Amino acid sequence: MPTRRRILQAAAVLALPSVARGQGAHVLKVVPQADLAVLDPVWTTSYQTRDHGFLVFDTLFGLDSNFRASPQMADGVVTEADGKTWRITLRDGLTFHDGSKVLARDAAASIRRWGARDGFGQSLLAACDEIAAPDDKTIVFRLKRPFPLLPDALAKASPSMCPIMPERLARIDPFTQVTEMVGSGPYRYKADERVAGDRVVYERNDAYVPRSDGTSDGTAGPKVAHFDRVEWHIIPDSATVAAAMQQQEIDWWLIPDADLLPLLHRQTHTTVETVWPTGFIATMRFNQLIPPFDNPAIRRAIIGAVSQPDYMIGMVGTDPALWRDQVGYFCPNTPMASSAGMEALTSRRDLGAVRKALADAGYKGETVVVLTPTDIASAKALAEITADMLRKLGMTVEAPATDWATLVQRRVKTDPVEKGGWSIYHTSWAGLDMINPAGHPFLRGNGRAAGPGWPSSSAIEALRDEWFTAPDLAAQQSVARRIQLQAFTDVPYIPLGQYFAPTAYQSNLTGILKGNPVFWNVRRT
Repeated sequence: MPTRRRILQAAAVLALPSVARGQGAHVLKVVPQADLAVLDPVWTTSYQTRDHGFLVFDTLFGLDSNFRASPQMADGVVTEADGKTWRITLRDGLTFHDGSKVLARDAAASIRRWGARDGFGQSLLAACDEIAAPDDKTIVFRLKRPFPLLPDALAKASPSMCPIMPERLARIDPFTQVTEMVGSGPYRYKADERVAGDRVVYERNDAYVPRSDGTSDGTAGPKVAHFDRVEWHIIPDSATVAAAMQQQEIDWWLIPDADLLPLLHRQTHTTVETVWPTGFIATMRFNQLIPPFDNPAIRRAIIGAVSQPDYMIGMVGTDPALWRDQVGYFCPNTPMASSAGMEALTSRRDLGAVRKALADAGYKGETVVVLTPTDIASAKALAEITADMLRKLGMTVEAPATDWATLVQRRVKTDPVEKGGWSIYHTSWAGLDMINPAGHPFLRGNGRAAGPGWPSSSAIEALRDEWFTAPDLAAQQSVARRIQLQAFTDVPYIPLGQYFAPTAYQSNLTGILKGNPVFWNVRRT
């Protein structure tokens, strides 16, 4: 019997996490997938930072479950000059956590800072001549050319969002982390209660004024905070979390381990459901600044050894309802997905042929460092499968074990491996992040601006620009097919399959919204 199962059978004698039962009606206790390593949602694409960002910061637009952008901090929008001028008016009652009013110049500076890092934002800024604030309530975009997806860019919820912060913070270099958390969102970050590796605490912002129109849907509509506090409890051991859920010590486990789902389903007071309908796409990301993966022929050779079913079974088990293979560079069952070039992933796997391809490509035994997180079971499985595969190919492999928070810090290093750098890391993106080229976080080829991995591909960038100007859906799909073919040539990353990760929460909670986890609209009955 696996050790985890034995632990669960002995749950009654477990030393459960130190989570007070007092004030249960007023405190929402959550176990995230990993600790919060970075506070600045512009500086990283980590989902923990994004979820933190939506607690602390508000956005000009929200995105509903049908992927439609609607005003959030914005009160209204007017377009002029054949779509080359946009005027956004802020709604009344917006204040930052320090008591100051939210002004248009705060928003303009925040957009510029976010746009310097985010892929969709970079495209928006490239289309802009100016982002101005002629008065305290009006933001004006003057464009070189029409950009009809402007509200969609400002509404994007994942992997990064466009957080509106005070101008003095928004003027900080986007490649430098902001550590002072002053937003205007429904909760305040409690820096004085933060304990790294143990807990993150948020307190309701009583000055927050939700929208009065519409219904809560995704990140759109009213953001009503029903709990006085939201507490994230960092508990790396999944068996301990499962036992805490069983004894109702924890309210919400964002992403339980797949092999614990049957246990959670059997608990009569626990609800297990899928709130991410597009699932998640697992990925292998190369560091393209240093050998051996600065060589595209070596990256292409590795594709020939990748078995998506092996990765998916290793992550979530054999239940075919929880995963799918034959996944390309766009989320399956969305308009841009296609079969273009998929034989690279679906043809018969031949490790002997891959070994020869690596030799022909010039692999010279360089050390490959595969970052291996120990506190996220799914990411750990991906790293272990890759390390084993590369060793079978005759590559020299190191797989340093660390927690996810440390990995997030290390993956920004551009040093050689002998100086603390890295070669490969694995992560998963919500399928929503990969539905088209606009916001796709890994389908960029703009080098140092592309984020950790730093792929350079002028061909992918040119095709992405072409996609933005495509006149209709058919034309967009045609360009997307060409992007996928180019991606199989340049290999900015390798898709490893799609999986569906249910969330688990106590059945006395209501109002949990579909999509990215948000903590407003949730109440205890």
